[in-house]
Amino acid sequence: MAIRRTLHPFDLQEFLESRTAAVNTALDSYLPPAKTKPGTIHAAMRYPLFAGGKRMRPAVCLAAATACGGKEAEAMPLACAVECIHTYSLVHDDLPCMDDDDLRRGKPTTHVQFRPSVDAAGRKRGEAVALLAGDALLTQAFEIAAHCRSWPRYSHQDIMLELARTAGSLQLIAGQVADLEGEGRKANLKELRYIHERKTSALLCCSVRLGGMSANCTPAQLKALTDFGYNVGLAFQVIDDILDVTQSSEKLGKTAGKDIKAQKSTYPALIGLKKSRGVAKRLTQEAFKALKPFGKRAVALEALGTFLLNRDY
Repeated sequence: MAIRRTLHPFDLQEFLESRTAAVNTALDSYLPPAKTKPGTIHAAMRYPLFAGGKRMRPAVCLAAATACGGKEAEAMPLACAVECIHTYSLVHDDLPCMDDDDLRRGKPTTHVQFRPSVDAAGRKRGEAVALLAGDALLTQAFEIAAHCRSWPRYSHQDIMLELARTAGSLQLIAGQVADLEGEGRKANLKELRYIHERKTSALLCCSVRLGGMSANCTPAQLKALTDFGYNVGLAFQVIDDILDVTQSSEKLGKTAGKDIKAQKSTYPALIGLKKSRGVAKRLTQEAFKALKPFGKRAVALEALGTFLLNRDY
């Protein structure tokens, strides 16, 4: 299913490495040091945040700013904010009351890592620490976003509303609830798309929109970025469904086959692998189409879209 779409010469590896380093430096400066009292919670916040993620959401946020003629430095607080929200969602997603997963990014999940922490009665505190760490990361996202400045077309209120609506009960939380309620029964494609739109596509879409806003983009540019983010986000999740049944846990860095074990509806389960790959390809083509108005300035977004479709982990 390899797709070669980047229209202009571009070193994606260098882009990802340099932006990941920049985002990590910024995140480190925004979060309290690990030993800040109470040390347990600050260590638990940092553990999943610096566990080696690909930083795709910050990358598309920064790339969107460039596509609209903006500066990455002005988009950086927003890039860091969406990464905190993404990480919080993973920490909670892995909890025993949710997906009950022990592996994330090739390392023990947060509730497992902090499991040795016990109280006077001998009760394990790993789950409680992970729950609070996720809560703290979500809150931290808004504190970080507050460091951005406002722009003629986009005020601080616009930025906060964008983040809050994405992370709230109509988008990210809605997708997680629908995903939980769908376990053990066969959903149809419409229901599955609803889950993917909210659980995965919403935050990727928010990332590119915030990048555009940080460049004071025009309404037309924001609409194009929204179309790109929506379609890439859906394609990303369809590919995730495919990888869950075609790759090993070692390759993925997380538990493979957990969707089948949890009896979740996925694209491969509903329409098979071949058609699922076709869906991902069509969604990515729609995403590329949305980038045409940006010309060469969208080279990083094009390269990221190509990478997301061709990834094998």
